Amino acid sequence: MAVNRSAYRGCLLGLAVGDAMGYTVDERYWQEIQRDYGPNGLLGYDLVNGYADVTSYTQLAAFTCNGLLFGLTRGQMTGKMAPFIRYVALACREWAASQRPWGRPSRTYCWLLRHPELCRRHCMDTRMLDTLSRDSFGTLETPVNSYSTPASLSCAIGVGLFAHEDRMGQEELDRLGAETVALTHGSPAAFLAGAMLTHVISRLIRQPRLALEALFLEATDAVTEQFGHQYSQAYELATLVRHAVSYAGNPDLNQVEIMERLGCETASQVMAGAVYAVLSSGEDFDAAMIAAVNHSGRSAAVGAVVGAILGLRLGEEALPDFYIECLEPGELLRELADDLSTGCPMEQGNRLFDLDWDYKYLNGGA
Repeated sequence: MAVNRSAYRGCLLGLAVGDAMGYTVDERYWQEIQRDYGPNGLLGYDLVNGYADVTSYTQLAAFTCNGLLFGLTRGQMTGKMAPFIRYVALACREWAASQRPWGRPSRTYCWLLRHPELCRRHCMDTRMLDTLSRDSFGTLETPVNSYSTPASLSCAIGVGLFAHEDRMGQEELDRLGAETVALTHGSPAAFLAGAMLTHVISRLIRQPRLALEALFLEATDAVTEQFGHQYSQAYELATLVRHAVSYAGNPDLNQVEIMERLGCETASQVMAGAVYAVLSSGEDFDAAMIAAVNHSGRSAAVGAVVGAILGLRLGEEALPDFYIECLEPGELLRELADDLSTGCPMEQGNRLFDLDWDYKYLNGGA
């Protein structure tokens, strides 16, 4: 598999751009957005002290990547490891600790926890923090709640970026994407959207020139085939996404009206809204960002998903400078993306030793 470092960077940076841009207008009515930003809505960042703030969508995706790389490193260096979902759960719990001013653990495993630019208290669904404070997490078979919001959907982006031909097959990876969302969100509408997003990201990592419309339709088929026998919501998600693809094929439709029609409130609606924003904008990153955030739904969530998909598709170089230069965690996300693209450089018994990797993924940045 050809590894394109620019694509990994573009994915995480694009995610952060969409998150930061959408955060300003998240869950505000379209009429309010027009009142404050003009008839065409928000056309760029609304900066705070010169910086574009990211929220839990970027933070959780990054911590998921950290947890997966921590597990991979343990497996290669010690020859034994738990299932990957255990390391994702550990990382999510440490992220939750970063959102509280008290109760930080003395022993930590995620080096990102030591970087405040990815630990600002911008949780987009505080109920998720309550779930992460419990002794046990949710699974596909034993959900801990019925939440259907997109609060942990971006975790699936981190799982998709973990794709590698030597680690796990496509169905196993898609299931891991679903399991990752199910840690905190028990509605099939949420975790099946996670499986679909994982499928899209991982397939673009492996085949970056896939036609996006065909890829989105392939992802709907993959989710219904793998999960449809157990969850009827797989067919509801597939129908939503197919409607989004159909709408995007008609250039005469008003983008805001379609985004309003799609809802963009639940995780499955956010996934459909992201599909529409990507396709209807002709893979133009700036135009897609504007479409992704200008509606009455979860603007930051849609923006994050759209940014991740197009950032991966187009690469870091295609992202406009005015989006990147004021993005506070930009350098940190580049570093994490580079680690994902290379993977653990060390193995048990060999003489190669990477001090930086040891610091980050064996000692948690300590």
